[in-house]
Amino acid sequence: MTIEDDATLRRLLCPAGVIALVGASQKPWRDSNAIMEYLLNAGYTVIPVNPAYESVLGQKCYPGLRDLPRPVDIVNIFRNPAEILPIITDAVALMPKTVWMQSGVVNHEAARQASAAGISVVMDRCIAVDHRRLCHAQ
Repeated sequence: MTIEDDATLRRLLCPAGVIALVGASQKPWRDSNAIMEYLLNAGYTVIPVNPAYESVLGQKCYPGLRDLPRPVDIVNIFRNPAEILPIITDAVALMPKTVWMQSGVVNHEAARQASAAGISVVMDRCIAVDHRRLCHAQ
């Protein structure tokens, strides 16, 4: 159900262009901030999602996934696992190719729901670590 093999991870991550980052933060000590900066520097269009901010790292921030102005390839989630199900409901409405739950974010019911909708699911993995490992090695 969740993607773990390198070939599939590479196919989902490396050619992606637009990533919605749920749980984006303006706080530079937060992992979501550092990883958003990494993804921007790697050439991705990153759309921050957090109702608490108007912008993060110079990018317009949106309150929720249903508010995004364009389709996305990956929904990258930095939230407490107990808060994931409503995010997945919104992601299913958006229909990205992939839902990527960051390291430490594990919610099997959310993964089942996204997978049942035809969305690839990556869980408990850092998108930046996998990008460095898989996309620079091409």
